[in-house]
Amino acid sequence: VFCLSSISTFHFTYFLPLLNICLFIFTGFMQANVIIMHKSFADDFEKFCQVNDGPLPLLYRSKPGEWKCPSLSNNSDIRYKYEHGISTGIVTNLKEYSEQFKDMVTFYLGCSFTFEKALQKAGIPVRNVEQKCNVSMYKTAVPCCDTGCFHCNLIVTMRCIPKDKLKECVQITHSMKKSHGAPVHIGSSDLLGIKDLSSPEYGDTVQAHPGDVPVFWACGVTGIEAVINCKAPLAFTHSPGCMFITDLEVEDNASDNDKDLPEVYCISQDPLHYSIASTAAVKKIRSLENIIAIDPGNRGVKHLFSQDELLKSCLSLSHAKSVLITTGFPTHFNYEPPEENDGPPGAIAMAALLKAMEKNVVIVTDQRALDLNRKIIKEAVEQEILQTPVPVISYQSNSPDSALQFLCEDGNPEKPRFNHLIAIERAGMAADGNYYNARKVNIKYLVDPIDELFTAAQTLPGITTTGIGDGGNELGMGKLKEATKKHIKNGDVIACDVEADFAVVAGVANWGGYAVACGLYILNTCEIHDRYVRKAIGYPRFSKYKNWASALPSVAKEENMLKILQRHRVRSGVTASLAMEVDGLPFFDIHSNLIERLQEETLK
Repeated sequence: VFCLSSISTFHFTYFLPLLNICLFIFTGFMQANVIIMHKSFADDFEKFCQVNDGPLPLLYRSKPGEWKCPSLSNNSDIRYKYEHGISTGIVTNLKEYSEQFKDMVTFYLGCSFTFEKALQKAGIPVRNVEQKCNVSMYKTAVPCCDTGCFHCNLIVTMRCIPKDKLKECVQITHSMKKSHGAPVHIGSSDLLGIKDLSSPEYGDTVQAHPGDVPVFWACGVTGIEAVINCKAPLAFTHSPGCMFITDLEVEDNASDNDKDLPEVYCISQDPLHYSIASTAAVKKIRSLENIIAIDPGNRGVKHLFSQDELLKSCLSLSHAKSVLITTGFPTHFNYEPPEENDGPPGAIAMAALLKAMEKNVVIVTDQRALDLNRKIIKEAVEQEILQTPVPVISYQSNSPDSALQFLCEDGNPEKPRFNHLIAIERAGMAADGNYYNARKVNIKYLVDPIDELFTAAQTLPGITTTGIGDGGNELGMGKLKEATKKHIKNGDVIACDVEADFAVVAGVANWGGYAVACGLYILNTCEIHDRYVRKAIGYPRFSKYKNWASALPSVAKEENMLKILQRHRVRSGVTASLAMEVDGLPFFDIHSNLIERLQEETLK
């Protein structure tokens, strides 16, 4: 049924029982996908591999008519024959095509089977090997980067990995870049457009064990899909799962140059979603977290801090396409306007960076403050604090499903308009249904029920939330209400009861907004995170870092922002002063120094 001609080359037929035996015999050697096509298509296909190097890591491109691949082994063979994009049969050798082969080029592409031995050696179970079957392969809804006549969606393999082994699994495969490298997705298959894991397009269904998480790697079968769509008159490929075995041992595939390794974090439970970032990026974001953690007002805020809330919020925002930001704390009920100047600057700083990253951004505020906030946004654009305007809208609660209708298209939970909601220094509802400032004064009559959006989001898959605050009475700080009650003055009354998925605490809320903007920049100029977000296809997004850097908060921009608020008589939160201060702290040198520290840490 198959012919073994040497330790490095053999011929498969599409006969799975024998395929399984061969996979176990040769797991110590690098394996490869093989695609053969006419030389007239070869340059475009090589470019297709280069811009989609996750699924198509190119190991060797032969000369026209070359049977051997000296850098890998002596010979190769192939199974499927395609004519004009249609599979017309399985062949056991190419001798009958010797004349045509003189003008054909062979591509050898890395394969994820190569890293399975390394996973097993580290004590990480490989379920498809345990179950003696082929790995599961799926078509996704993720388009590859087109080149010439080559185009297709990404194909992925899926392996079920125990939750407590995810970090080790990602770090092992990260170094094996010739075999697809690190995963391109961890978590719910729906996020890739895969609706049914029990029905793979290629390979076999693999049974998960309790506690397993689906982990997806880019797959070389992507090249087969591209060849099918290209409709070349004649092409040969391997049968998915029936690989070319090289003479190179698995250890030869690992890179020794990786000084920076990936870290893995869960950023959503519904749908289940993990993200990754480099250890260097994680360290820098934790430094940002420490910078904003000071408590200049000695209000007990330090007791509310929880490590990595900023990091996980930034990771979630990095994956989001559409973001809603809300702010507004009308603490000065004896003045007009009653708003304080902590909140809007941080909101606009986040909006500037998110828009530079080409995400959709909307600001939601109270109906009575719409005109004020629209004027502030207009002047922020004129002062080049924002490059483009941000829509400012309000939310009104008219029926039990108002929040659902607002957050989702036609009220359909499967079609959320926003992927992430952020509240920064936004008055939050307490347990008794009222809204309190720090002095325990009820300001409910000045506050629209925007909390309902965050409450509804807790029940809607695909919408994640962040609360940013400095006192525990802000929207989203319900996650920290017990600590607020214990450590914050009047906390037993004012503590917000509405939770966010992530609670970012800062000495001044604006600082939390600045830190989120800086954290997003760090992540999206991190090669490891960038590759994961773009699914290892297309070009690195951090090529746009100059645009992102110009959108970061700076002392000059934040000084101008505070002057805009002064002109609109928006006051300091603690003193109600119209001076250049926020929360009773002078802009120079308290706020300005902190902004400089954030910027220095971000750009170093």
